[in-house]
Amino acid sequence: MNHDPRSAARAGFPWLLLVGISLVALNLRGPLVTIAPVIGDIEESLGISSTTAGLLTSLPVLCFALGTPIAAWTIRLTGAERAVAIALVGTLIGTIVRSGGTTWAAFAGTVIIGLAIAIGNVVVPVVIRRDVPPERAQLVTGVYSAMMNVGSMLTIAATAPLAEVIGWQWATAVWGVLVIAALAVWGVHLRRTVAESREARAAEALAVTGSIAAVTGPTGVVPPGERSAWRNPMTWLLAAAFAAQSFSYYGLSAWLPSLYADDYGLDPVAAGNVASLFQLAAVAGALGVPFLAGVRPRWVQPALVGVLWTTLPLGLLLAPQAYFVWTVTGGIAQGGGFVVIIAMIVRITRTDRETTQMSALVQSGGYLVAATAPPVLGALHESSGAWALPLVAVLVATLSFLALTTTAAVRSARPTIPG
Repeated sequence: MNHDPRSAARAGFPWLLLVGISLVALNLRGPLVTIAPVIGDIEESLGISSTTAGLLTSLPVLCFALGTPIAAWTIRLTGAERAVAIALVGTLIGTIVRSGGTTWAAFAGTVIIGLAIAIGNVVVPVVIRRDVPPERAQLVTGVYSAMMNVGSMLTIAATAPLAEVIGWQWATAVWGVLVIAALAVWGVHLRRTVAESREARAAEALAVTGSIAAVTGPTGVVPPGERSAWRNPMTWLLAAAFAAQSFSYYGLSAWLPSLYADDYGLDPVAAGNVASLFQLAAVAGALGVPFLAGVRPRWVQPALVGVLWTTLPLGLLLAPQAYFVWTVTGGIAQGGGFVVIIAMIVRITRTDRETTQMSALVQSGGYLVAATAPPVLGALHESSGAWALPLVAVLVATLSFLALTTTAAVRSARPTIPG
């Protein structure tokens, strides 16, 4: 792996950068699920249907898929560190606007949040790869993934209790405090980068521009010996797997609190607390899956994660009284599922450009499908008057994840597959 000229100077572990990335990660998923525990209040306050309310959680995910050109342009224009700050500022503005109390404000703020987080999704891995010592990059990536889930857990657990005291608008807006904290720490890191040499900045710009060209161009010019991700069957196999992973995650994140309230008679606070376990358990999955990387054969790791994924919808359908257990096992799986797919991309690609191109295609396609999950599950619930049909849809998605990731792992182990 190639590194910019600053890599030679990275003698110690960048603790400030780790803290900054962790705080940034808290804000890359939490704002998306903040409204789930108070979705009923929002529907009543704005006078909208369940399907329309589901769009408030699906629109940011759609922005992930469609906002890559904006993210690319931002990174090229400002550089990586400033792009992170822009992502945080955009998230803060969107959080405030979304809590304005009108349907227009709710949707406008949601779009702003989605586009801002799309920038963060693209740029943070670039920062990790560039500024973290190679032997620690996997650890920092795991922390980054885990902290995204911690952010989701915090907002899901605390938003409903706050809403009972200060109303849903303030309860969703107050999470801007986490964004401000991230901006404060990231600002210190940003100031430290001002004194970088022109050579280091030029190398960074070249690396980022090359990566972004692979993202935004139709196919680009493929270097000799490098296979275009567009023509690689593994790209589309992993894109389908990521779509199944993301559909399940975002659909469940949006509706689990409502499901627990309806089917188990939990009040909004209790339902939010139980649903937050789905996010909290993901930390174990995100940090635990890398320790299984050496297990052979390679298909064992994704198969184990896939089986755990199916336990949540299947368990709630067949043994609903154990919903606490299924929430935890499903949470572990959703945290591990993201890591399984991203790690596979890294393993089977041979150059940074190929990795960037495949990752962009896989995630863009996956998030495009994920954007349909909240409204689809909401519509299934609204039409059937129960949660069984939405759970069947999630079961189909998790079974697809199991089959697709296991197949991809088998293919990646063949000598003909790069890696």
